[in-house]
Formats: sequence, C-alpha cells, structure tokens
Amino acid sequence: MSVVGGASPHGTWEPQPAERWEDAFLSGNGRHGVMVFGEPNDDRVIVTHHTLVRPNGGERARPPELAARLPELQDRLLTGEPDAAEDFTDGRGLQWVQPFHPAFRIRLRRPSSADSRRDRRSPEPRRYLRSDDPRRYRRAVDFTTGVVEAVFEGWSSRVFVSRADDVIVQRITAEELEITLDHQLPGAPPKLAVGHGAVLTAEGALLSLRARYPDSDRAYTGVTLVAVTGGRATLTPPGVRIEGAASVLLLTRVVRHTGELDVTAHGRELCELLPDADEPDSAEDPDPYTHLLTRHTALHRTAYTRVTLDLAADPAERALPGSELLKRPDSRALLERLHAAGRYHLLSASGMLPPRLTGLWTGDWDTAWSGAFTTNANLNLQTASAAAAALPEVTEAHAQLIHHQLPDWRENARAIFGARGIVAPSHTDGENGHTYHFSREYPLHLWTAGADWLLKPLVDHDETRGERDPRTGAALAEVALFYEDFLTRTDADGHLLVLPSYSPENRPANASWGAINAAMDLSAARHALRTAAAYHPGTADADRWRALADRLPPHRVNADGALAEWARPGLDDTYDHRHLSHLYGVWPLDEITPYDTPELAAAAYRALELRGAENDSAHGHLHHALVAARLGDGTRVRAALAHVLTGDYFHVSLMSAHYPHRDVYNADAAHALPAVLIEMLIHSTPDRLVLLPALPDAYPEGRLSGVRTRFGAEVDLEWGPEGALRSVIRPTRTHRIELRTPSGARPLDLRAEEDCVLDLGPQ
Repeated sequence: MSVVGGASPHGTWEPQPAERWEDAFLSGNGRHGVMVFGEPNDDRVIVTHHTLVRPNGGERARPPELAARLPELQDRLLTGEPDAAEDFTDGRGLQWVQPFHPAFRIRLRRPSSADSRRDRRSPEPRRYLRSDDPRRYRRAVDFTTGVVEAVFEGWSSRVFVSRADDVIVQRITAEELEITLDHQLPGAPPKLAVGHGAVLTAEGALLSLRARYPDSDRAYTGVTLVAVTGGRATLTPPGVRIEGAASVLLLTRVVRHTGELDVTAHGRELCELLPDADEPDSAEDPDPYTHLLTRHTALHRTAYTRVTLDLAADPAERALPGSELLKRPDSRALLERLHAAGRYHLLSASGMLPPRLTGLWTGDWDTAWSGAFTTNANLNLQTASAAAAALPEVTEAHAQLIHHQLPDWRENARAIFGARGIVAPSHTDGENGHTYHFSREYPLHLWTAGADWLLKPLVDHDETRGERDPRTGAALAEVALFYEDFLTRTDADGHLLVLPSYSPENRPANASWGAINAAMDLSAARHALRTAAAYHPGTADADRWRALADRLPPHRVNADGALAEWARPGLDDTYDHRHLSHLYGVWPLDEITPYDTPELAAAAYRALELRGAENDSAHGHLHHALVAARLGDGTRVRAALAHVLTGDYFHVSLMSAHYPHRDVYNADAAHALPAVLIEMLIHSTPDRLVLLPALPDAYPEGRLSGVRTRFGAEVDLEWGPEGALRSVIRPTRTHRIELRTPSGARPLDLRAEEDCVLDLGPQ
C-alpha cells in the first residue's frame, strides 16, 4: 500500500503581501512573536510578547471572600431555590483580566521607491504590486524552520524567532532602507507614554522604543540592533537610514519592566549573539543570520517534524497558495496544510506560557476577551494534541502556567469555599491566577472542576513517557484536599453532592447557573480523587481519596435518553449551547467509552446529537468532533470539520477566527484541528490502542506517523483503499494492551524496544 506523494504541506505561501494584520504570516518561540506583512516598499513586522498585558486593575484583584456564606447558599439550593447562587457575590462589577496587546511594529521603508516617497506621511502603506503579475512577488512561511520569507525585485526579507537565543531575527536585502519602531497600532491608548532612542554602533545602529502604560509604573521596551553589511547607517530620529548595503540584519527583543531599562546593556547582549568571524569555530560559517538560524532550527525542526500526516492529497492542490486552497473546503490538501499549520502555530505559541485565545499574536490593543487564557474550554482544546502529537514543549508551557499560579489557586479555595487545596480560575492573563472575573450570567467563581481539567494534560503526558512528575502528583493531592473539605453534603441516598455546581457556561432550562451536581463536576471530582490516589500509592491519603470518589453519584440519563448535564433530578437540559462540558467523561477523560460503558456511551451520543451550535463558535464545533471521535462516529466528525472548513473561519495566514466569516481573530480552531485529526485515526489509554476509531469516508487513504500513546509507544499508521491497514508500534516498555480496529479487538503483548509490525489487511 502506498500513499500519494507530491508537494509538501509543511508551509504556505501567497502571491501578494498581507493587507490586514490577521493575514500576516506568523512566527514565534513561545515568548516573542511576529506578524509579517511582507510589503516590499513599506514592510511591517508586528512584534508581540507573552508578558505584554495592559494593567487595568486586574493585577491587584483578589477572589471574593465568600466562604462564610457558603453553608447558607448550600441550604438554599437544597431547599429548592433555583436562583439562590445569583447573590453569592461580594457585589463587585465584572472585572476583566489584563488585556494582551502588541508591542510595536518594525517598519521598513525603501526610500528610493517613487511610490514610497509620495506616500511617506501616510499611516498605512499603499499597495505596490499588480495582482495580474503574481510572478513578481511571493511570500511564504516554512513550518519546518519558522522562517517567514518575502521576495520581490531587488528586495527580500526573511524573519524567524529563535527558540535557541530568544530573539527576533530579520535579514533584509535592499540597498536603501529606512527603519523605525512604531507603536501606533489599532487601539493603542492615547496616553501611552512613548520614548524613542537611536544611536550609531560599530555594527550599524541601536534603536529602542519604551512605552509606559497610563497611570501605572509598568512599562515595556523594545530594543533592535541594526547590523549592516557593506553599507552606511545614518540616524534619522527616531529611526535610521541605510544606504549602499548588501544586507541588513535586525535583532529584536522586548522586555517588560518597571522603572528604567538599560538599553545599552541589552544592545550589548544582542551584539554578543553575532558570531565572531575571527574565531576559529565560526570561520566556516561567518554569516550571522545562518548561524542563528542553524541554532534555532535544531530545536524547532526537531519538535515540529515528530508527527506528520499525509492524506494522499492531489499534488497540484498541495502547490496552491493558501488563499486558493481555502476556497476548496473538501480538499484533502487543505486539511493536510491546516494540520501542519495548526501544529506549527501551536508550537510557536508555546514556551514560557501556553497559547492564549489569540495564540501569541495580535495586531490590535482591543483584543477580544482580553486575549486571555480562557481555561474552562479554550486552552485545553488548543493544547489537546500535545501528548499524542509529541509536543512536550506545549505541555511544559501548560505546566508553567499552572505551577506559577498555584499560590493564587490556594487563595481561591480558601476565600470562596473555605477549603484547603486549589481551585483554578476560568480566566487568567498569565500573571494573576485569582478568581475575580465573574458576573451573574457567568458565575465563573462557582466552577470547581477547573484544576482537574487543567491537570489532565499533564497526566496524559506522564502516561506517554512512563514517569510521574512529582509536581503533577503534588498538585493532584491539593485538588483532592479541596474535595475533602468541599464535599460535605449528601443526598437521601448517601451520595455526595457537588454544591454549588456550575457547568461552563450553560444553565439548566428551569434554574439559574449555580446548581447541583453538574456532570462535569462529578466527572472531575471522581477523576481527580482517583488519579491523586494513583500518584500516591500505598498511602492512607490514597485510600481516603478513593473512598470519597466512590461516594459520588452516578451520571443521570434524562427523559430524552441523553446524558444529563446536571445529574440532580429536576434540572432540565439546555441543549443549544456552544460548550459540551457535560461530556467531559467522554473527552478528555475515558470515564465513558463505547467499549467499557456502552449504555452511558449511548446516552452521551444522544446528548451529542441533541447539542446545538448556538453562536457557531469554532471551539464548539471542534469540541463536538473530539467527542464524536471518542464515540466512534466518523460521519459526525466529518460534519463538524465541514462546519469549520466551509464557514470561512480561517484567515490567509491559516490562523483561525472565533466565528464564521473570519470574525474575531482566535486560535481555537487552528490549534485544536490537529487533535481532531489524530483522535479520528488513533486513540490510546494506558491499556488500549484503537486504530481508525472514527475515520470519515472522505479520507480513504493516508499515513499518520510518530503519534505517542499513553501506554508508552510511538505508532505509525497507514491505511488505504478497501480497508487495508498497517501499523508499526515502537514500545518503550513491556506491556499487554487491548488492540481495537474496525474489525474487532484482541490482546497484544508489547516488548520494550521491540518494534511490533501489524499488517492487518482489509477491515
């Protein structure tokens, strides 16, 4: 069996520059990010950094002190007051977390252009390229290196963000060039205090831009070293003019700080990144750009290429620019490229932090939903592929966010619930982990499932590598401590009650948002307690936590035959909603499966059938697809994907939008799509491997390579016409698993470091 080859899907290109910042090509290293327009006569590179959040009061916000009132609220809910939780607040208004924003743009003008001279005072560049002659221009991004390149007559630009040296690197070939750092991006505060610096150096020039936030002691500074080869630099404050150059190299960093920043010292640090051509070890490679790219590529390419997907697409379609490919929603080449782009963008956005709602990028200070980390759905959906798709860099970034904020999570548990342990917030800006963003319609402070939901990816990662991280075990123990203190009320049958309980971001049809026994809360509590026990075997704590988990009530099946979103009898479902929180037991947990709990799986499937799309949020469609894949329905997976592929959710950059028609720049669809494609092809638990659990008929042939499993193996999968199926399993530990394929199930014994080759034939 063979898979059709052809043009590589590991990049995308366009025959025109970007006019909108949403269409700018992206690069990043998980700290710094860039958005590259690629305009030959007036190029712009927007610079971003994960730490750039604008002070708005959220930096000082704390959780509400409500613990003393919790018993009264529980009494009122148990006596049948459906809206009792609506006044469980300290009376504060809605406080958003600090909004994420861009730093500035590096602007590169070619003064020798007549068009550029005429338009120099315009705040935005004119178009200089003729759409009827695309051969004159090309911009592209290479996913394997992270290099964004644009080429035109007499001009070229190459940009990447180094994972090795944490610096933005741009090389331009142009004989004349004017370079400035410009903060005037959409939504920039009018009272932003901005100062520029420009000095000549032995390399060429050092430019700086400092911006201090209004009414704050916080600021950020961008520093750009301009290194000129074969030309002359002349200061033209606030920028620099380059003449007669063979090439120009820009090295840029952004620093968030208080007080003043020593720009000269940071300039020296940038100079130290340039290889010394006189040193023996650099004589073979004196070119600074190539030197820096080589260091970066060793890290980036290794991570990106661990997993690949080939759907046997038409080579001619693979060669199309992204804008043309997006017009072909049924194209397998489009799905290949979106998988590759999603993997590339997810890796590029993850480092010191995981991806925000906008990944690592924005061109506007007024970012939707503050460009925050929304943890009750979006963050975990974006990072859903990390363990299986062999991106520990993403999981470690996710872990960094959690472990940095644990002290704040402890304060949430104490203040709101009077409990030990930890409670995660639904929104965070990456700095503050306190729960303070909530309102009557969004009582996010009542959500107690968040810590388990956020720790689940770390548990998956530990299973893939076969070693338990003590940090994850310690955090799970704190979740268990919270449930020990919180789960104190029981029903008439002696089952513990989650009270109050909240199912993000839905409400019962006949009650208010704060209710009793949301399905997600029950699944999360059971999972957290049992997993904490597994991380602490042979202890009294483990015995106590397992016993507590066993006292939680079972899920409820409602009159429609569907898994109820609230297990408490009398609470009716609201079906038309973008979130699928009640199906947490299906995905990402394996509490409900077609193999182990078929009756509950049938109820979960009925719940999925009844679920509406509400406002067509992209994350809702892909969450739907992930659940459908776990339940083995390839047709429903394909339908959910089709909603996104036909709904105009993707910008030319192949970054996605939150709503159809490219409304609201948002990374949910772009980052979650690779997880959907993997889940429909391979699913694993610590004791099971399922091959082709939900393969849509639209993809009859293909290859998926490098997937990691939760029983500690790497898996390659190849499938073809008439059901041909072949797999290679490379286990790292000896283990017996259950192998499931479309034709049935059987035990499979794996030996550490011995490849297991399965030629399974027609299915």
